[in-house]
Amino acid sequence: MTVIYVLLIPFINWSFTWAPMWEVLPGWAFNPVTIVTGLVLVVRDFAQREVGHYVLIAMAIALALTAWAAGPELALASGGAFAIAEMVDWALFTFTKYRLSTRVLLSSAIAAPLDTTIFLYGAEIIRPDQLTGPNITMSIIGKMFGAVVIWWIVRSRFERKNVNPRDFQNNE
Repeated sequence: MTVIYVLLIPFINWSFTWAPMWEVLPGWAFNPVTIVTGLVLVVRDFAQREVGHYVLIAMAIALALTAWAAGPELALASGGAFAIAEMVDWALFTFTKYRLSTRVLLSSAIAAPLDTTIFLYGAEIIRPDQLTGPNITMSIIGKMFGAVVIWWIVRSRFERKNVNPRDFQNNE
């Protein structure tokens, strides 16, 4: 999963430089890549389970590949957005006593709008019309879909095994 994560980040970031805008309704155009941005969150969670905090090294490699493939501006936007999302994750996972599945959903609900807005602002510098209501909406929906997938996996796995998810707090 870590290799997929390292390759997925620059691919998604790079695709913002060329993917066409789709107009679904008049005035409602969005970049279709925003739908799959939630995949990064899902894959990151699995990569973090594989390599722990070394996932930050994987993210740095992915940002270096983004800088090479799509330019340093987009890598900076992606890195800044990721840093904000990671701080929200860290705070929720460190200071709350909620169940793991609840923390996954809360973290995404708080971080997705921030992460999305910061990233699309940076993407706007490279390619106009990326920081739009439809792009923000579709990206948040994609990220929340990813969060719901992780929530479901965590809930079903721990409930099936009758394990307390809080016991795995440091690895998640």
